[in-house]
Amino acid sequence: MSGGRISEVDEVAILARVRSGDSAAYGELVLLHAPIAKRTAVFLGAGADADDVVQEAFVKAYRALGSFRSEAAFRPWLLRIVANETRNAVRSRSRRSRREELAAPLDVVLDPADAAVSLVRRTELLAAVSALPEPQRLVVTCRYLLELDEQETAVVLGWPRGTVKSRLHRALDRLRKEVPA
Repeated sequence: MSGGRISEVDEVAILARVRSGDSAAYGELVLLHAPIAKRTAVFLGAGADADDVVQEAFVKAYRALGSFRSEAAFRPWLLRIVANETRNAVRSRSRRSRREELAAPLDVVLDPADAAVSLVRRTELLAAVSALPEPQRLVVTCRYLLELDEQETAVVLGWPRGTVKSRLHRALDRLRKEVPA
């Protein structure tokens, strides 16, 4: 297991093992979800603190498993914790007025479609996304960079689904104007 998706049935079985005291089973969940958790933390602004944020999120998720609804999907629940931990880390960092770069190098493997886009166009697009107001930037990041579906995005950001739709629509309109085809 290395960052791929597994079936809900398998994930439910792993969660049942964790709840029955099998700590190795939680390790399986960590291995499975660590790559998307790190990408989420980086894209939401954790920068160089992404590994620490993800580690803290997994610890908090483990401690909060008792409150996790077994009928819910684990991944969006975990990513919401990662998003909250990232916000806390960014807020804490700004309070301490540390001068760290927010955008750490990404350990993301680009798929062939991404590789086909020219470097200049990709740079323009990323600059335009970075210039979006925070709510629009977050929703674009979740939907297109993290490839979360609409419902997962709503859970991760803690917004109603309609808010996700409207902010995404506004963000895409703005990006179309900023980065012509």
